[in-house]
Amino acid sequence: MSIALGLLIVRLVVGLIFAGHGSQKLFGWFGGHGPKGTGGWMESIGIKPGVPMAVAAGLMELIGGLLLAAGLFTPVAAALIVLTMIGAIATVHGKNGFWVTSGGIEYNVILIAIAVGVALTGAGAYSLDALTR
Repeated sequence: MSIALGLLIVRLVVGLIFAGHGSQKLFGWFGGHGPKGTGGWMESIGIKPGVPMAVAAGLMELIGGLLLAAGLFTPVAAALIVLTMIGAIATVHGKNGFWVTSGGIEYNVILIAIAVGVALTGAGAYSLDALTR
């Protein structure tokens, strides 16, 4: 029972934070800048077209996060999260080294490890995936 509860906590915390991050890009919620603001920033660092890329990143974060939190289609959720984090590393954080204090990849690597770990372990007994078995 403690493994299932541990997986639930990890999935809920990481998944809902990830979904919130996507909501910042898509809707401007939680202090975000919405598609136009995020898209403008993306264009300023060379990611074009900015608004469609902001919407794509936001959708991947929102959908991946919600699926992870629910424990539904967990490998798909993990893939969305991993792809988003690889994109963030390639376009923003990679040039800054490892530690997040320098804007580096530390946080992205943690999220990739969590997503892959949950996908390989399975979402656990307290998940929608468990109901479909």
